[in-house]
Amino acid sequence: MFDFDATLPLMALQFLVLVAILNAVFFKPMMKALDERNDYIRRNQVEAEERLSKAENLAKQYQAELAETRRQSQSVVAAAQAEAQKIVAAQIAEAQEQSRLQREQAQQELDQQKQEAMTTLEREVDSLSRQILSKLLGAPV
Repeated sequence: MFDFDATLPLMALQFLVLVAILNAVFFKPMMKALDERNDYIRRNQVEAEERLSKAENLAKQYQAELAETRRQSQSVVAAAQAEAQKIVAAQIAEAQEQSRLQREQAQQELDQQKQEAMTTLEREVDSLSRQILSKLLGAPV
């Protein structure tokens, strides 16, 4: 089977030389490339985590600012609505007052016209009464 002669140490020596050459030519550069790739991935992962953290902080800040802006806009809207209601109430009160004044004026005019009509009717009644009396009595009054 195996003969242990001078070829065995020669083969062992060739194997060791081949391993040294492969190590120098292939394995060291390949390990260096793998290490560089791992470093690159690690750096990118750290940078990505930092960017993600910054983005989350900015999102929280923007959400807080948005919430504050919404609160402010709601208070502005509420103030505007309150102001509009005050204006509407004042205009309604003014319109009611004008309506009341017009009714009073119309009532006064009606009362005045009624009084004038009554005065006119009284004169006509007096005149007609005299005419009726003069016709009934035959004497001028």
